[in-house]
Amino acid sequence: MCRDRTLTEETLRSTIECLPEIADAIHGHTAIFLDGGVRRGTDVFKALALGATGVGIGRPQVWGLAAFGQSGVEAVLDILNRELVHIMQQAGTPTLASIKREYVVQST
Repeated sequence: MCRDRTLTEETLRSTIECLPEIADAIHGHTAIFLDGGVRRGTDVFKALALGATGVGIGRPQVWGLAAFGQSGVEAVLDILNRELVHIMQQAGTPTLASIKREYVVQST
């Protein structure tokens, strides 16, 4: 399902690169949760635009926890939320449901 003509033993495609193919293959029949590589609110926006139903954000939360405990986790979640809201405003998408694939430019 996740294919790349230039795939070598040393490199693999990221989860976000494979996401559109997976979303197209399942045609909305099941939820897709993307986990891996999410560091910013813009990453959440891109994942939702490319077909994810939800996004895992484990690593940033762990960094916040390690640095400042519970308040660090809360700060990370607040930052991610503010970044997501900001990019949604820039894109003119008032709801999560209004985020569509055409808002992401994909390299070929």
